[in-house]
Amino acid sequence: MLHFEKKGNGKETLVLLHGFMENSSIWSDMEPHLSENFSLLKIDLPGHGKSEIYGEIHTIDFMADEVKKVLDDQKLEKVHLLGHSMGGYISLAFAEKYPETLKSLTLFFSTYFPDDEEKKEQRIKSYRIIKDAFSHYARAGIPNLFNPNERDILEGKIETALRVALSTNNLGALASVKGMVERTDKKHVLENLEAKILVIAGKHDNAVKTDKTIKNLPERTNLKSYILDCGHNGHWEKPAICAEIINTELLHNMPKNLVF
Repeated sequence: MLHFEKKGNGKETLVLLHGFMENSSIWSDMEPHLSENFSLLKIDLPGHGKSEIYGEIHTIDFMADEVKKVLDDQKLEKVHLLGHSMGGYISLAFAEKYPETLKSLTLFFSTYFPDDEEKKEQRIKSYRIIKDAFSHYARAGIPNLFNPNERDILEGKIETALRVALSTNNLGALASVKGMVERTDKKHVLENLEAKILVIAGKHDNAVKTDKTIKNLPERTNLKSYILDCGHNGHWEKPAICAEIINTELLHNMPKNLVF
């Protein structure tokens, strides 16, 4: 089973799924700001962190099923699910398969759109370098995921992100990239899910097309969206604000001072 960590004794369980080349440690900056009403369940996805590699390809559906096994093991019937980037893709697949399990779904700097042909080609071209020169791949890509206007301020966070990325097994990363290439459009999940839906996006996100994602969201009363002045990594760039939005929207805990 996937490795996971639990923190807190709140009445509401918030399941946190990290992104590509990340692990469950990425939430440490947000944790102090999340409501004490949450119990956090932080999962290492297949081939990441302390979770094993299951094969040459980890499809998004497969990873969603592995997350469900953790919930079943912990006897959790109703949870809030939040996924960053690749974790968001997995969260959408989970919502499609197990909608009755969700109190809420949060797309955290992620999208419901599949890769376009250009993105698929980029991922396919990355296979060899991930396998043969993973360190170079991580060092070249990680800085571009942060707000380019705040590189100097975010230098320490970029180093943290790079350290986490380099700790990832390159074959685990490769299996995930192959899975992401195959993922399908999941807009229908947002159109049909009865649970609360929250979308948090970055104005300077170079990994996700924020404008397209926000513009094409379905008009539903159970869906809220926020665009923050940051890149792809709100958990490192704007942890307090991200946490306050989550507290407010999922628990209706109005923050005293929320500044965008």
